[in-house]
Amino acid sequence: MLNKRSSGILMHISSLPSNVGIGTFGKEAYNFVDFLVETEQTYWQILPLTTTSYGDSPYQSFSAIAGNTNFIDFDLLAEESLLSKEDYENVNFGNNLEKVDYEKIYYNKRPILEKAVTNFLTKKENLLLLENFKTENIWVKDFAEFMAFKEYFNNEALENWSDKKVVKRDAETLESYLPKLKDKIAYYEVTQLFFFKQWQQLKKYANENNIKIIGDMPIYVSKDSVEMWANSELFKLNEERELEFIAGVPADGFSPTGQLWGNPIYDWEKQKEDNFSWWIERLKQNFELYDVVRIDHFKGFSEFWQIPNGSETALTGEWKKGVGIDLFNTIEKELGALPIIAEDLGVIDEKTEQLLAETKFPGMKVVQFAFDGNINNPYLLDNHIKNSVAYIGTHDNETTKSWFENLSDEKKLEVAEYFDNNNRENIVEDIIKGVFESVSNIVIITMQDLLNKDNNSRMNTPGTSSDNWQWRMLKEELTGEKKNFLREVTVENKRKNY
Repeated sequence: MLNKRSSGILMHISSLPSNVGIGTFGKEAYNFVDFLVETEQTYWQILPLTTTSYGDSPYQSFSAIAGNTNFIDFDLLAEESLLSKEDYENVNFGNNLEKVDYEKIYYNKRPILEKAVTNFLTKKENLLLLENFKTENIWVKDFAEFMAFKEYFNNEALENWSDKKVVKRDAETLESYLPKLKDKIAYYEVTQLFFFKQWQQLKKYANENNIKIIGDMPIYVSKDSVEMWANSELFKLNEERELEFIAGVPADGFSPTGQLWGNPIYDWEKQKEDNFSWWIERLKQNFELYDVVRIDHFKGFSEFWQIPNGSETALTGEWKKGVGIDLFNTIEKELGALPIIAEDLGVIDEKTEQLLAETKFPGMKVVQFAFDGNINNPYLLDNHIKNSVAYIGTHDNETTKSWFENLSDEKKLEVAEYFDNNNRENIVEDIIKGVFESVSNIVIITMQDLLNKDNNSRMNTPGTSSDNWQWRMLKEELTGEKKNFLREVTVENKRKNY
């Protein structure tokens, strides 16, 4: 699949137009698939579909599997008579059509979803559907209970729950709580059913139209997650089930003191003894959601930055040997060869390059990182290889328009000359054309770059915890001119979706 010369668009579900403050799995998502078909694209790349928590990041989720219920479409629920349009048409989900207001969505979507859940549970045939869903998705039970307990303990992080016996999953204590949490547990079970049903219908529509979904899987899970609660054996913890170390990265171009991600560090030795069963199940779940999986922070499998818990910056960390090829050999033995893209960005050394070569996964070539004066820079178009995915920038980068504007005059001239742009007009289009000419088998561009947006539409600024993940596309921005440009550059460079 990944060897075919092709292209696609990076656009998260949250960024789709809608009348409910955030993109959903409804009509506009189907319209986006139609746009991809019309412009001869092959891929729709999205960010993780998992829950968002504090900071609104899809890379810090309460579960590695459970879906973000913000994406559930009310119109689709209304078609099933689980809601009426009056339940949501006049609700304020945020007045800025170009930004997601997560606070308004958090408070205003919940009562509407609760009404849909109540209506769902009144029908006997739906109870059977729910039981079948739970049987086929055994993770749902732990997730629903975790979230119900979290609400009971005032939405505090797991480590701050007042009853430590619940934190430690004392069986007798859990049983004593469950009856009074019954309604909350049912809410989380049913909304996960809604999520997966709607997503699978959308994915089916995309696949029937020859559009493949590239999903994103973070390497780590959040410390405030069901995995920390129900699968604590996966991580390096002390006897009190507290984190000994946390994940992050050392100083880099984004942060002079490194980044404190705060995620739990895996105990790879224990996981190897268990034949990596949790990873096998996680990949199986991801490939039910997506056609291709991009694994974030691939370097963490060759070696990872381990920081003592409680450190003020990431500078106190040290590199530790990762799990290496053993994990991927086991995955291939259990699941076969899988279409995986490795996010091999950041400080990449020979160990990471060797692991990438052993797995044969395509890595990423980000053109914004190419112009450091080194003619051997692997991100320069001249140095791309076929087995790779070329990007101008990702969700973590500046938009290309602002990136170019923020370069020094000398660098602007260098970049403009490299892309045969003599007057610096339409520079973003010329960069897109250049990247589509890459030998890389796959090219992915962000929707913001196709629309020539500036940094007001940037998706994420690494190392910051606010004002991220908010950008939304206005429906009228996707003009016929933009579609024609994308189609032409795709066909001209033999990336057409045959």
